Amino acid sequence: MSFDAIIVGAGISGMYQLYRLRELGMKVRVFESGSDVGGTWYWNRYPGARFDSESWSYGFSFSEELLQEWEWPEHFSAQPDTLRYLNYVADKFDLRREMRFNAKVTAAHFDDDTNSWTVTTESGEQATAPLLIMGLGPLSAHTLPNIPGRDDYEGPAYHTARWPHEPVDLKDKRVGIIGTGACGIQAIQTIAKEVGSLTIFQRKPNWAAPLHNSKITPEEQEEIRASYPEIFERCRNTVACFIHNPDLRYTLETPPEEREEFWEKLYSEPGFGIWMGNFRDMVIDEEANRLASEFVAKKIRQRVKDPKVAEKLIPKDHGFGMRRVPLESGYFEVYNQDNVELIDISETPIERITKKGIRTSDRDFEFDFMIYATGFDGVTGPYDRIDIRGSGGRSLKEDWIGTPRTLLGVQAEGYPNMFMVLGPHTARGNIPRNIEEIVDWITDMIKFMREEGYSRSEPRPEAVAEWGEAVEKVSKILLSSKIGSWQTGVNQNVPGRDKPRVLGYNGGVFRYRKRGRQVAEGGYKEFAFR
Repeated sequence: MSFDAIIVGAGISGMYQLYRLRELGMKVRVFESGSDVGGTWYWNRYPGARFDSESWSYGFSFSEELLQEWEWPEHFSAQPDTLRYLNYVADKFDLRREMRFNAKVTAAHFDDDTNSWTVTTESGEQATAPLLIMGLGPLSAHTLPNIPGRDDYEGPAYHTARWPHEPVDLKDKRVGIIGTGACGIQAIQTIAKEVGSLTIFQRKPNWAAPLHNSKITPEEQEEIRASYPEIFERCRNTVACFIHNPDLRYTLETPPEEREEFWEKLYSEPGFGIWMGNFRDMVIDEEANRLASEFVAKKIRQRVKDPKVAEKLIPKDHGFGMRRVPLESGYFEVYNQDNVELIDISETPIERITKKGIRTSDRDFEFDFMIYATGFDGVTGPYDRIDIRGSGGRSLKEDWIGTPRTLLGVQAEGYPNMFMVLGPHTARGNIPRNIEEIVDWITDMIKFMREEGYSRSEPRPEAVAEWGEAVEKVSKILLSSKIGSWQTGVNQNVPGRDKPRVLGYNGGVFRYRKRGRQVAEGGYKEFAFR
């Protein structure tokens, strides 16, 4: 079948992009590998899953009616409520009629003669369209650990990103979990209350800070509804579209007592203030970061009773805020429970997974249930898992082995008419806020192409090179650019993913938005049209 545009993914990106293309009167097909809408919130159903930006700053902003109808039950929404919200949006705007579910896209090939893309699903279904829009999400390619014997385990075992849709009873079970990243932290603090025993295999410790979540009262609900214009304007005017902005003071110029009081305040407040609202130099100055890290390390030592366990939970290979900081609710106190054991696999490595559980260099463990909280092949991983062939048959996976080459992260060099929402080298932060801005920008460019009669667009090589230099330049000053994480494309479970790469634009949404506006207002001269 032929369409005006094909969208891959029915998460937040795909849903909003479909809504905007409908406004242009376009015939659209959306392919989604899941059985319904939701993206991240469809797949990640593990116990304790929730987002860590304020609920009322997270939802769609395009419909005033939607904003006034919906009630977020908590300041930081749990996965079931977020998925319920996205289903409500899909119902309200009748988005599903253009969507094909259980349709995993395996290939997308561009035809130079017809200036069109042919998309193929796992079942063999094909569709063609001149425009291809990828709404894959930066964290959709989950990875399992490369441990011998992984398929030998005879009990139930799930990755957090592929948790069963039906309830899982862990009460009084012996549970083993590998990984203490964001998903691991949320799952651990939730299931520790009900399992018989919980053995946590920590690959590398992660910094974390309190979420301080609470229910939204009816009075707060009315205030939120009346304040949406100010809330979204606040998000537009912060460095990463959260409600928090860096403090303009410098760490070392602030008296120690004042620093300590400031950090105590941030640590006791809800949300990302301790990370995004910290001193402005925490992310670029090693000494400033060391002092902030010492403060958070002190908090961990206060919360974990066993000093040896506390030290194992404090990262030594990176400073606070150098990776995306997970927000937690009683995570560190879990390690004070008698039914919880921490295994540091840097001391006693996992040798293999057995029929009954896990064998380390020290001993054998038997489990009734195993959880893999082993993360994602971030940003480029979802693209690598699709056979994407551009002009002349070139392979996107091969082209991106080094550094992705894009313009504004919305189009890749050599891949005409393929737009990306949250592709590599876009600015990221509060994801829905970033998505809406990028989708609006893409939609405006598509509208421009249709009005001018263009059937093909691709970024000019010189513009791609210029953007690549800008991306590298702003990244170099950040301490985080040298740290391995999903944000820099490092994943020990994926061959060749052992060195940091620059995968995002780290100059803030102001500069990113400004550059995008310059390109649009200048008539998109950085793109070649036909």
